[in-house]
Amino acid sequence: MSIVVTGASGRLGRLTVEALLRRGVPAQEIVATGRDIAAVEDLADRGVVVRRADFADRDSLAAAFAGADKLLLVSTTDVDERVAHHRRAIDAAVAAGVSLVAYTSMSHADTATTILAATHRATEEYLRERGVPSVVLRNSWYLENYLDQLPLMLRNEAVTGATGRGRISAAGRADYAEAAAVVLTTEGHTGAVYELGGDEAFTLAELAEALSAATGKRIVHHDLPGDELAGVLTGLGLPAALADVLADADLGMSRDELFTASGDLRRLIGRPATSLTEAITAALRGHGAPQAPAR
Repeated sequence: MSIVVTGASGRLGRLTVEALLRRGVPAQEIVATGRDIAAVEDLADRGVVVRRADFADRDSLAAAFAGADKLLLVSTTDVDERVAHHRRAIDAAVAAGVSLVAYTSMSHADTATTILAATHRATEEYLRERGVPSVVLRNSWYLENYLDQLPLMLRNEAVTGATGRGRISAAGRADYAEAAAVVLTTEGHTGAVYELGGDEAFTLAELAEALSAATGKRIVHHDLPGDELAGVLTGLGLPAALADVLADADLGMSRDELFTASGDLRRLIGRPATSLTEAITAALRGHGAPQAPAR
């Protein structure tokens, strides 16, 4: 029997595979899947089983999940097709007879009002409809969503968004990946819904202050109406539909829809999550976001 990780060609899926290996799961019991298996061939060199899984192709999902005991369903990135993709994956998991599906959802997916939250809510509902044993990992925002923008922020000397005074419980992908690995390798999680986020929530104004302190530059915070932010994003080259989704997510943050004080992430990984200051320091040194420590 094996643990299947979808989206292993992406950053969260890849980090989860690495976390499973650190936790002592034999490589041959891990199945790393992706639409482009060339991106995970190096995992095969380390003994991990690699299989193609295209969420638009039911047959590929059936083959990828064959023999699976547990499945990490990493949410797909195509917002318009996300629910259909997830339903196919859940159907394939049921057909494969998996004992647990862990799904990477979004903070407060049951009550949040954003476009993104609606897709996660629909997936959670489908998991319940199909009756598959599951655990929901409601991840808040990724610190990397901001770290990846550091060159632009520093060049413009500004942090721009539409989050108002909303608090964001962002954490690093490595922290979320470690939490997923814990859930997949320990018992007692079936039926749980974990609200996962960093220990120290921050506003975008506080992000600007943290960047100022770390760089010695004066980084200001520009808070815009949602439609103006969407315009800024399209001006940076993003497709209009994606810009609207991201601006809508910021408006959700302004309502604290990505804030959690649950402490679930800290409890699962057994340590504090990577802080904003730690992440900024590492990124400015050119090392990217800190990785989860070996256990």
